[in-house]
Amino acid sequence: MTPRGSAHRGRREQPPTRRTTVDFPHAENRIPVLGVTDIGRAAAFWTAALHLDVSPPWHSETWRTLSHRGGMVPALGLMRSASLPEPRPRLHLDLFTDTAEEQRREVRRLVGLGARVVDGDLYPPEPDFVVLADPEDNLFCVVDLSDAPSGGDERPADRPRLLDESRTPDPP
Repeated sequence: MTPRGSAHRGRREQPPTRRTTVDFPHAENRIPVLGVTDIGRAAAFWTAALHLDVSPPWHSETWRTLSHRGGMVPALGLMRSASLPEPRPRLHLDLFTDTAEEQRREVRRLVGLGARVVDGDLYPPEPDFVVLADPEDNLFCVVDLSDAPSGGDERPADRPRLLDESRTPDPP
């Protein structure tokens, strides 16, 4: 309840926010944003690739927010950009799979949606990732966690399966 005469009277009380030991406002990391030239094409690819929906409240000619299905939790932003994609971006998306077979299946599915495999001269020998480019040439990786440096032969019991087999059919 707000005190009488408060400037906040009439406003709904907000739930307490999470704070660190630092007692000042701070920004929170919410969603990654990809620069694209064709918002519609990028939205079609990423909604299918990540099983997301376009969020109508955050929709314009220069912006799309893609959210997790069944809710309004934002997952990815798409912003119209005139700049070209970076040939070797320092920041990119990683999509995880639990096994090499799931990785192969996911790469085939994404290529079927319009991505392309990108060959690279700077990859380590026998990488645990496959680099792809979306239809806008933004690079991203599909990582096999069983072969990743932090992975192992078996998935720890407390790490759930990442891919729901029913959601990721092979492309025709």
